[in-house]
Amino acid sequence: MNTKTLARVTLVATAAQVGMVVAGHFSPAVAGAFALGGMGISLVAGVFYARLARAGWAMSLVGGVLAGGACAFLGIGASVLLGDVPPSLLAFGTAGSAVAGLIGGAAGKATAPRSTVTG
Repeated sequence: MNTKTLARVTLVATAAQVGMVVAGHFSPAVAGAFALGGMGISLVAGVFYARLARAGWAMSLVGGVLAGGACAFLGIGASVLLGDVPPSLLAFGTAGSAVAGLIGGAAGKATAPRSTVTG
């Protein structure tokens, strides 16, 4: 597991999640897109982890789950603290976003350029 890449991707994705939550706190249109937007951010986090970490399949999938789930947990937690969503959404939303991160990790690994060794 490339923990440095995981931390960087999770930090950027968390910033995106919290930015969406703050915007949604003031805009009902943005709040209406929390579910798809949050899972989309988690999916992209999984893609970026897999592409940047250059790990094998297992670690790409695990990294996608962790990056997608962690950023969602923190974003949903901020939304709960702002009173925009019920606390019960924390577990359900985090699980859904972790699955999106898993899918992103798979997509990132499947589309990553393959290295070639010549010599």
